[in-house]
Amino acid sequence: MTDSTTPAAPAHQMGAFGHPKGLMTLFFTELWERFSYYGMRAFLILYMTDVASGGLGLGTEISGAVYGLYTFGVYALALLGGWIADRVIGQRQAVLIGGTIIALGHFTLAAPLVVPNSEFWSFYLGLFFLVIGTGLLKPNVSAIVGDLYTNDSPERRDAGFSIYYMGINIGAFLGPLVCSYFAEKVDWHLGFSLAGIGMIFGLIQYVRGTPALRGAGELSEEARAKAGEGLKQLIYGLVAFGIFCGVLYTLVATGTITMTVIGFAQATGLIVVVVAVLYFGSVMTFACRDKVERHRIFVIFLLFLGAAMFWSGFEQAGSSMNIYARDLTDRVIFGWEVPTGWLQSVNPIFIILLAPVMGFMWVRFGERNPSIPVKFGMGLALLGVGFLVLAWGSFYVPEGAESNPAVGVGMTWLVVTYFFHTVGELALSPVGLSSVTKLAPHRLVGQMMGTWFMGAALGNLVAGLIAGRIETLPPEQLFTVVAAIVVGAGLVFLLFAPLINRLTHGVK
Repeated sequence: MTDSTTPAAPAHQMGAFGHPKGLMTLFFTELWERFSYYGMRAFLILYMTDVASGGLGLGTEISGAVYGLYTFGVYALALLGGWIADRVIGQRQAVLIGGTIIALGHFTLAAPLVVPNSEFWSFYLGLFFLVIGTGLLKPNVSAIVGDLYTNDSPERRDAGFSIYYMGINIGAFLGPLVCSYFAEKVDWHLGFSLAGIGMIFGLIQYVRGTPALRGAGELSEEARAKAGEGLKQLIYGLVAFGIFCGVLYTLVATGTITMTVIGFAQATGLIVVVVAVLYFGSVMTFACRDKVERHRIFVIFLLFLGAAMFWSGFEQAGSSMNIYARDLTDRVIFGWEVPTGWLQSVNPIFIILLAPVMGFMWVRFGERNPSIPVKFGMGLALLGVGFLVLAWGSFYVPEGAESNPAVGVGMTWLVVTYFFHTVGELALSPVGLSSVTKLAPHRLVGQMMGTWFMGAALGNLVAGLIAGRIETLPPEQLFTVVAAIVVGAGLVFLLFAPLINRLTHGVK
């Protein structure tokens, strides 16, 4: 959200359903960005592990670590992207620049079509561009949606976000269907190209629809006056980061330290956990003004841990579950093999169908609506039930399934798993995001929202590392262990819900 003191909404022309016209601009921008993100993600680990059809031929463990670092970076850089927009360029410019870098990233991944023998350098460079671009675009396009409305119309704002989130899920549904089809059936790099073309479509309509934003997402006069100072801080930070990377590369290249991709991913996860514990401890010790604030910040810390654990399971959809779909699932229908990535569209279908049902159900519960920790416990437990379904199905995988997709288990096992995961997501994710804004003191809301993104980033990183074990552990054992951990965490939230509720001091 910008610091603008000029009310944006009254100046906006109203469009469909009484919402600002700019909402449709942002709706389609996010639709195409999510089309490109989920379209590419649907076949990313398949491309990395493919040996026979022009993929990178990397091992599953390394591919899982790379996948985890990539998805970790996408969420972690959202913090920096929001800071740059707030201090230097504004949300509107951040979205435009971020989308351009995303498109550049996809086309860099597709570069081997025209640049021979450049698979690895273009691959890692393309992922780097995608992380930077998504970090700039993702948090700021949502902020502009909020900036379209005044604070005296919360109901219209909530309805606007509901429409906007529908665009996210439409893009997440269509992306895998289009990109993974051409990637798996024609050429991997064509899939990357189509993801880039999707982002180009989003940029074109964003630029054409910019006048409808009517000032939303621009820097305020106060922020513009301090933009030079923010730019200086950004440059200092980038120089320091560049020096750090140069020193690290030198130490690794000279053999002074040994660093592998897997080791780097594991070290990154450990560092995030340690920093999070120290950060929350310092906030509770020095930044909180009374016992109530300390208790509520501690609850946010518990939600951070719960969210990280949830996403570490849920985000295996693009990694271990994708490999399971490719190697151990019968995807042949009437003699035609369904692309592996198409199963990545099941989750957004369920979200589109179930989100209104879940929302209606919570409203009908009224005062009997489950509390924050109860919904977290339900979300984690349902995630675990989904993995138990997948582990159960793994016992029926016949011999030779990896070499013959027609003799694997039915796709129903994955579809049922995605159903439980989606219901768990709808129970946990919205209430987590909302609860952080309610529990945090107003002066700390931005920082606490950042911890929520870091919880998602950490979960994505762990999901990639877990996926790397699918070759060394039988899938029924791997998924049973994951299920046991997340169900256990869910039971902890449910058992201690009365205590956690007392620590919220009345926040529902």
